[in-house]
Amino acid sequence: MRQLKVDRLFHQAKLLPQSFLWLVILLVITGLITVFAACSPSSSNKLTRQPKTAIIDQLYSTQPNGGFITEVSQALENYGFAVDVYRGAEVTVDLYRRLPKYGYKLIIFRAHSGLIRAEGQKRLKTAIFTNEPYSRKKYLTEQLNYMLPMVRVKEGEPFFFGIDSKFVTESMDGRFDDTLVIITGCSCLYFNDMAQAFICKGASVYLAWDRTVDADYVDEASTYLIRELCQDGLIVKKAVNRTMAEKGRDPTYRASLRYFPLQSGDKTLKQLISG
Repeated sequence: MRQLKVDRLFHQAKLLPQSFLWLVILLVITGLITVFAACSPSSSNKLTRQPKTAIIDQLYSTQPNGGFITEVSQALENYGFAVDVYRGAEVTVDLYRRLPKYGYKLIIFRAHSGLIRAEGQKRLKTAIFTNEPYSRKKYLTEQLNYMLPMVRVKEGEPFFFGIDSKFVTESMDGRFDDTLVIITGCSCLYFNDMAQAFICKGASVYLAWDRTVDADYVDEASTYLIRELCQDGLIVKKAVNRTMAEKGRDPTYRASLRYFPLQSGDKTLKQLISG
């Protein structure tokens, strides 16, 4: 009985118009192609994925500025970024260590920074503060290799862990993906050590001030800079020049905004984060 049914179905299939059979075959092939495309990664999907920004607000505990976070976040969201904010006690050594793995296309450090004496040497080096209290018992290997300096804002205040350029190149996990880095602290482009470390780690451009800055001035100037960078077609060099023309040097310390490397100045934000 079963063989009879199969024979009838086969006979009926042979009686179907040839054009209909080709239509069925075409639909099956189309469906398979669609499923394959949906399951396979593609470069176009990578390009259209929403880029992410991190704002690292290390100053939140001592010098909070909600207006800065709100205005910068709004400008970036209007551009198309998803924005993550890390505040106060969230700003740890391990947060800095994991930053390349999070896939951020733009990272803004609102953090204390400055020049410190390299251990056992006369030369100075650049350091960025965390909000993690210093301890001799933590991160022993990195401390022994002079990657995590003890830092504090002024005498009499507690020490925190800082990171230096060696930490960026040797202890950060993974690589940045054409990430634009902005540091709003002091003297992060007095020397090029920190800038070179971030570029070596995969950043596309590094923007910072070359001397000590006042917090109110640099918050205002950085907000203006980010708005300029978010304008379509505006290259980094023009965004920096407009910021300096509008806000001027730091009125107290005469710090100027700079970028590194110089060849990145001819690119727009979109070009820099697209690789």
